[in-house]
Amino acid sequence: MPIPDTLTPLPDKKSSFTEGIIDSLPIVIGYIPVAFAFGLNAVKLGFNPIEAIFFSCIIYAGASQFVITALLSAGTSLWVSALTIMAMDVRHILYGPSLRHRIKDKLTEKKTLIWAFGLTDEVFAATTAKLIKNQRSWSENWMVAIAISSWLAWVIGTAAGAFLGNGYLESYPAVEAAMTFMLPALFLSFLLASCRKQNSYCVVAALTGALLGITFFSIPIAILAGIVGGCTAALLQPRNRCNGISDQKETQ
Repeated sequence: MPIPDTLTPLPDKKSSFTEGIIDSLPIVIGYIPVAFAFGLNAVKLGFNPIEAIFFSCIIYAGASQFVITALLSAGTSLWVSALTIMAMDVRHILYGPSLRHRIKDKLTEKKTLIWAFGLTDEVFAATTAKLIKNQRSWSENWMVAIAISSWLAWVIGTAAGAFLGNGYLESYPAVEAAMTFMLPALFLSFLLASCRKQNSYCVVAALTGALLGITFFSIPIAILAGIVGGCTAALLQPRNRCNGISDQKETQ
């Protein structure tokens, strides 16, 4: 007996470019104020608006842009600043292979170049969630829309902060002070998010390395010491208790 058409499973619909723009809105909303703070901060450190926008267009590395502008304005050499940022963002090397392992569709070179450039932490998280939820609905057009929208939001936010930082906010000192505090607030949020019992070794090691570096050497050494200390602690720390309990449950 033939199966009625109403019971025939419908093919999975591929997400469109427009849907990608809509799905990028949470990232866009989060990017604009932080990018605005970066543009404002870069101008305060002595960079002109064009240079600030150039950082966001080419480097496009979020918190790392705050660090590299601070290092360069402090007189740190370009090579040391670049190596410091590379050490901070080395995790991005793993994002592409991780996504490629989940993507079953054939990729086109041009589109891959676009969304690979825009593969930030937030874009990677959104893409991974999409692939886990429904791998067949993922599409390169959707991915390109997410990447482009996020990048444009970051650049526009930077431009707004850079040009408004040229004296336009002097009449609003409270707003200017709040935006200048965005960098410490950003890193404080990262620190608080990592303050969990299983991450305590990493946080303590990173803070210890950073404090020793800033006390005896310089800011670039402090950043590198914090990164090395945190990563080393993550590799050497014992398996947490939760993993042990889960392993016991699996063996029962």
